[in-house]
Order: sequence, then structure tokens, then C-alpha cells
Amino acid sequence: MSMTKVPGFKHFETRHCVTGSMRHLFAWGGHDTSEELLLGLGEGVGLAYFRFKGQLPFIGGRAQPKPSFEEISSSRLGVGVECKASSSDAAAERSLIAELDSGRPAMVQVDMGELPYFDFGGGKYHFGGHVIAVCGRDASSGDYLVADREGPLHAVPSAALSAARGSKYRPFPPGRAWWRFDFEKYRAPKKAELTAAIAAQAKAMLEPPIANIGVKGIRKAAKECLEWPELLELGQLSGALFNLYIFVNAKGGTGGGLFRYMFSRFLSEAAELGAPASVGKLAPAFKAVGDAWEDAAELCRAATEDRGMDEKAAMAALPELSKKLSRLAELEGGAWSALHEAL
Repeated sequence: MSMTKVPGFKHFETRHCVTGSMRHLFAWGGHDTSEELLLGLGEGVGLAYFRFKGQLPFIGGRAQPKPSFEEISSSRLGVGVECKASSSDAAAERSLIAELDSGRPAMVQVDMGELPYFDFGGGKYHFGGHVIAVCGRDASSGDYLVADREGPLHAVPSAALSAARGSKYRPFPPGRAWWRFDFEKYRAPKKAELTAAIAAQAKAMLEPPIANIGVKGIRKAAKECLEWPELLELGQLSGALFNLYIFVNAKGGTGGGLFRYMFSRFLSEAAELGAPASVGKLAPAFKAVGDAWEDAAELCRAATEDRGMDEKAAMAALPELSKKLSRLAELEGGAWSALHEAL
């Protein structure tokens, strides 16, 4: 094997797939930027609860602002960003090879269930919202060199990477998307940009457009989780609780506490960069919210992983989960309201 890494690429262990991949590319471009700053500047923290027909309930802490998180975060650092996609495996691979051969790493969206270095205990799991940094290739074997959140760099065969990029599994098919960044005009964020980013996230949590988002979404999940046994197919309940654990805990790429730990550190960094000092003083409040999310996640983990995904154990945990989610709605509402008032 003769794997060629992009010159100047440095590998880090990171917390979240998107901000981690962005950090890898920003550092390659000469501007190592914290994941917390990228997350907060991009208005990336929020709450969404959805239950699509035929799929497990989903509780996520990453917001999806418009324009995209990547665009908002980059623009507030003076960085140009371009997102591309392709309907063809061959065309997507040609573009990736051209990018690597030009000496640039690429940020690529994939279905993590198709990547050979993930172990899902012998079962199949699909999540197409995962993002990696591709930083090299072996022209003779066709393998690619990939930086992900944890561990060493991974060698991924061309066929596996194509399958991961072209996966059709819902609700997040990756669509062979990839990003290119222009760091020529990189700069520190302005005070107004820091304030605007924080205000936007607070507003989305406190004044969501629909009841599935923000604090209202937590309340809806607290109520509806008691109905999951009737709404889900036989055998799905334990999977639903394990899903909640994974999407809250650091193992699932949230940095722990459903991104609230990362957001807490962002507030401290934002205050150092010029945001109101009162913002930094609220960092402990969001750390406490993260602790409460971890407490709820541990209930779900213990009721599933420790009990062999037993449906009866999962059902028995639902009343307590509902109480914890209701409490979380109060904690989140209080923390975001205080943050809004601090601006």
C-alpha cells in the first residue's frame, strides 16, 4: 500500500463529526479553530423531536439553520464555503480524486453504517448525516485515508466510500455531498456576529416555528414517549431508547450532554472574544443542562444495553423518562431565557 496524505494535514481526535471535520480542514488551511466556536457561530445547537412512520423516534441537539450551518459558521470567520453534490458515484469520485490530487482535503457526507471501521455489534445501523474528512488516497489500491472523530486515520476502500456517500437510507441520505473552504480572508468573529449567533439559537429554542422544535419539542417528547409502545412496532421500543442514549451521549458525536457541554464552552470562548461578559457567566447553567441530558440518556442505556434490549425493561423506564424530559424542558427554558436576557 502506498497511501499519500495531503501535505500539511494534521489529525486530531474530535467531538462532533461536522465541527471535527471542519476543524481538520481549517487547521490544514492554517487556522486551527475550536469545534466549540464553529458550533456556536454556526447556530448549531437546538432541539428537534420527530417520529417518522416506520422509523424510530429521533431526539437531536443539532440545529439545522438556513442557510446551512457550514455557511453561517464559515461566513462569521471570513471563510468562503461551497457545498457540492452529485447524482453519480463515478462523478462524485472523480471530483474527490481531483480535490486530493490538487493537494486539498475534502469534507464529505456519508452513511456511517457503510464505513468498515464502525462496529455495530454485528447488526446494521444507518445514519447518513455523518461527516468525515478525506485526507489522502492510494492510487494503486483505490483506498482512501479518512479522519473521523476518534482513533487513528482509517483506510477505506473505494467501494465502501462510494456506498457510504451514495446510501439511500432515510431520514438523512448523504446525497454524495462534499464541501470546499476558502481561507484567504479568515478573520476573528466580530462582537455583533457572536451576539447574533447566540440570539438566533435562543430564539429557535424559545420561539420555535413548530411544536417539534426547541423547548416545545422536549415537552412533546416527554408526553409522547409514554405512547411509544402503541405507536411503534413490536421490538422497536428498546431501539428507540437506545437511540436516545446514543444521540445524547458523547459516543454518538455530541460532545456529551446533547451538545450542551460544547455550547457551554462556546459561551466562555465567546465572552473572551468580545460577547457580553454575562454570556460567559451562563456557561455553568448549560453544563448543568448537559448533565441532566446525560442523566436521561443513562436511564435509557441501562434499560436497553444492560438488559439485552429487553422490551419489558424499556417499557418500564418510560414513566421515569417522561419525568426527566419534562424536567429538562424546564431547565432548557430557564437557561435559554437567561441567555436571551443577557444579550
